[in-house]
Amino acid sequence: MKKNNSNEKKVIGKPFRKVDARAKCTGQTKFADDIVLPRMLFCKMLRSPMPHALIKRIDISKALKLPGVVAVLTGRDLPIPYGILPVSEDEHALCIDKVRFIGDPVAAIAAVDEDTAFDAMDLIEVEYERLDSIASIEDALRPDASRIHEYGDGGNVHKKVSLEFGDIEAGFADADLVREDVFFYEGNTHLPLEQHSAVAILDPDDKLTLWSSTQTPHYVHRALAKVLEMPATHIRVIATPNGGGFGGKSDPFNHEIVVAKLAMVTGRPVKITLTREEVFYCHRGRHPVLMWVKTGAKKDGAITAMHFRSFLDGGAYGSYGVASTFYTGALQTVTYEVPRYKFEGLRVFTNKPPCGPKRGHGTPQPRFALEAQIDKIAEELGLDPVEMRRQHLVKPNTITANYLRVGSIGLGECIDKIVAASDWKNQYRKLPYGKGVGFACSSYICGAGLPIYWNNMPHSGVQLRLDRQGGVCVMCGSIDIGQGSDSILAYIVAEVLGIDPFDIRVITADTDLTPVDLGSYSSRVTLMTGHAALQAAERARELLAKAAAEKLDVPTECISFSDRRVFDVEDAERGMTFAEAVQLAESKFGTIGTVGSYTPPRSPGKYKGAGVGPSPAYSYSAAVAEVDVDPETGIVIVERVWIAHDIGQSINPALVMGQVEGGVYMGLGEVLMEEMAYRGNRNVVHKFPSMLEYKSPTTLEMCDVKTILVEDPDPNGPFGAKEVGQGPLLPVPPAVVNAIYDAVGVRIDEVPATPEKVLAALRAKAQGKDGRFGPKSVPDVEWPEPIRVPTPAEGGDGKELPRVAVHS
Repeated sequence: MKKNNSNEKKVIGKPFRKVDARAKCTGQTKFADDIVLPRMLFCKMLRSPMPHALIKRIDISKALKLPGVVAVLTGRDLPIPYGILPVSEDEHALCIDKVRFIGDPVAAIAAVDEDTAFDAMDLIEVEYERLDSIASIEDALRPDASRIHEYGDGGNVHKKVSLEFGDIEAGFADADLVREDVFFYEGNTHLPLEQHSAVAILDPDDKLTLWSSTQTPHYVHRALAKVLEMPATHIRVIATPNGGGFGGKSDPFNHEIVVAKLAMVTGRPVKITLTREEVFYCHRGRHPVLMWVKTGAKKDGAITAMHFRSFLDGGAYGSYGVASTFYTGALQTVTYEVPRYKFEGLRVFTNKPPCGPKRGHGTPQPRFALEAQIDKIAEELGLDPVEMRRQHLVKPNTITANYLRVGSIGLGECIDKIVAASDWKNQYRKLPYGKGVGFACSSYICGAGLPIYWNNMPHSGVQLRLDRQGGVCVMCGSIDIGQGSDSILAYIVAEVLGIDPFDIRVITADTDLTPVDLGSYSSRVTLMTGHAALQAAERARELLAKAAAEKLDVPTECISFSDRRVFDVEDAERGMTFAEAVQLAESKFGTIGTVGSYTPPRSPGKYKGAGVGPSPAYSYSAAVAEVDVDPETGIVIVERVWIAHDIGQSINPALVMGQVEGGVYMGLGEVLMEEMAYRGNRNVVHKFPSMLEYKSPTTLEMCDVKTILVEDPDPNGPFGAKEVGQGPLLPVPPAVVNAIYDAVGVRIDEVPATPEKVLAALRAKAQGKDGRFGPKSVPDVEWPEPIRVPTPAEGGDGKELPRVAVHS
């Protein structure tokens, strides 16, 4: 009699190839631009050459007369505004009366080919009345500045936030050291290899289908229904595989709405594929953020209080900006113990392409500031920066001062392993001049706690269909943007049902065929979609087990699933094939189909603003960077990075390591060279609107990466899994600037840390000045009365204190 070890994992934790790998490697995967339909028209959009202007007149008559032009739209044809957040629906598919950045679209053409559409753009006459343009945070805060929008928190301030948890002044009074620093993190963009593309068609029943390279088909679906004034049930959005997203395809975009409208107007399919320059102007990338940090610490490095201010340059529209503002302040408390915390954040509108979510959404900037300042505090206190951090980590299963519930935390083990692997103790402060090592930690969410629009429905749903031949189809609304989410669905279902992942057909991201998933953002897919898949698979397994147990005359709890078989766990010889079990179950219960869904747990925070930051779990990373700095040129070469990531449980370690190394790569680009820079206060023209000029690391700049995975299964993740798509980017920029200080003794408090900045700091140091490059101050603004919330340690319940009316 053979026994089977039913606890042994056959799929989870194993390095299977991705389920779509062969299709992508052989060129069979169809991206949005690969879609070609009969009688298809091609769309081009005329974009504003001015950063801020009133539209006085648009004449499309000449364009309409050009042979091959079928239709031309202007803003009057699409008057209903939209936006990803309900509080910031400030965009129009085509500008109606005002343009707000160079690249804002004012007209759209559908023609028989792209060349004709390009020619037609030159025939459209637009008369503008130039307005003063806003180029910076400081410009936006001027009392006399021209208003970009007529909503927000006053002037060009989009959002202003003030939160205080505990008695912050008492915390500073209790400190042995209080330090204030100012930092700046330049904006940068996603640089996906695939440009944005979309194809729309209206069928004979007046039902619309849109194929788009999007990360959020559900939200695109909602925007289309709103702007086009169509019943949502008559709209189908199919998210094609993404050739890179990184957050840049998370908004509903004007080109998606425009091609849908043109398909309705012309009765023909319409496609648009943006040029690389247009992708730069679509942007939605990393916010430039100016930060001021005041931290109090005891002699052993324990933090007594922290006051953090962030100033975000949001560009021309709202996008995810309200959430981005809160994110710059939310996660400071989930890494190290911060018993008292105050956050003030401000986002302004400027006449630049709008910023939004980029890998890490609002958290790399404050992580850079915090980790650089902690290094300075350790230096001033005479402490090893690693040991200081290690001693004051947040405890597992605790609630932070701002009411974020931390579950498992494997950061201590990450630190220990990375210190040993990098030989930190024999390298730090002991290398020759010009060479140095730097250390940093980070944390990130595993899925957002709330949906973008308020409702009580699940955030992810999965449907399983089992057929008589033993086939399993998994249907889910999530979209694979290269991170492997389709594969995760297959791996989880295969593990539960005891079959091979490649026996499973995965259908995703089709609003007609798949249940709702809110999208691929906030590192939510593995945890949230994974839970939904796990629930659906377990329900299917239960049906199969009941049918098999009846046939084998054994208790249901004795049924095991493995190697495409269903059998008695006490006697593996007694059993049947998986397909036979499905047939038995269908005979007993009817057609076998199950569903699963997932809604994250409620946050303990109940104050206004508590919706940003809560997560079912938090991932953690620790990194050491080794650099070589040339003091003659200021050139910084990162020779290697050691990084340890708390993954909870690897669903597929090969995919996890790939994501870690991708995060390191992107972090290197942001700290060394990448920037969305502009020139001119009048024109605000993007300096680098091409992949030739926008500097991003190539294989020559990519360093050696030593990856360590720390597995500390989290009960809130499917099989204990946590995120990996975004967290490993965060410690890389501060680790590099801390290493620069170790190498040549200068602080670079502004990224990217270009050679010019390093040289300027070295020259200042040689002249006896402060060896530092970075901003010296932040704008003096009037902050609102803070929302005050007692901390859990003070007996708080997550609710804000009532405001006391002040009478003059």
